[in-house]
Amino acid sequence: MIVTEYELLVCLADELNMRKSAEKLFLSQPALSQRLQTIENRWNTKIFIRTQKGLLLTPEGEAIVNHAASVIAKEREIQENLEAMEGVVRGTLRIACASVVAQAFLPRVLKEFSKSYPNVKISLQTGWSSEVHQLLADGAVHLGIVRGQTNWKSVKKPLFTDKLILVDREIEQIDEVFQTERPFIQFRSDSNYYQVIQDYWQRNFGKMPKQAMFVDQIETSRQMALNGIGFAILPEVTLLGENTNVHKIPLTEKDGSVLGRETSLLTYEQSLALPQVDAFMRIVDKYLESHK
Repeated sequence: MIVTEYELLVCLADELNMRKSAEKLFLSQPALSQRLQTIENRWNTKIFIRTQKGLLLTPEGEAIVNHAASVIAKEREIQENLEAMEGVVRGTLRIACASVVAQAFLPRVLKEFSKSYPNVKISLQTGWSSEVHQLLADGAVHLGIVRGQTNWKSVKKPLFTDKLILVDREIEQIDEVFQTERPFIQFRSDSNYYQVIQDYWQRNFGKMPKQAMFVDQIETSRQMALNGIGFAILPEVTLLGENTNVHKIPLTEKDGSVLGRETSLLTYEQSLALPQVDAFMRIVDKYLESHK
């Protein structure tokens, strides 16, 4: 088997769906089915069982797919080591990033990086900070950008502390929250984001806002607030370049400080030896220095 066949098996195991896998691999379904049959004949075993709902991975198939994944990972490691020895800034930079940061901060940094290092391919995955941590732990990415507190044991680079801002078209002072019937539009998060906010209300006012509306994504919450449906508490980074006529009120503590959340870049020591990772870290430093 060649590596592309290993990649085919890993893709099928990830998707467990012939149509989605074919699209991802840029193959027709008949071609994918034929290649899978050839692979199964070579191994003389069923790797997947086809059902009306999709694919099921057999126990034998699980062992083969695990082997395929390890071969792909080993080849990638060898390629990266060769590039590191050459000192050439090329190859693939694999990043996982919290969605909020990927919408605002990261595109600006990647623009500068791509301009300076056009021979580097960028692989980007976005999601919750917990998902970013898992991708790093699995060795699937070189770098992770996460929000909030983290107990990362290897290389951790603080990027910025993001102020938390109450956004609304009517409310002008923070204490007006408790005098209005306007809903507090909250978005789903896997982090301690709303625990931080609840603690803020209790610490400074001893109570919570009256009404709440729950949405699935931060961008939905943002758009609802910008369009006057209610008020939201958003990271300042999501409001970059936003000139809409709304009130933006920082969550100020009794001592005058503003409540905020950390954004950090995480990686491993060994990843820093890769030219593309080292180059990205330098671009990040340059960007942060120019935006103090």
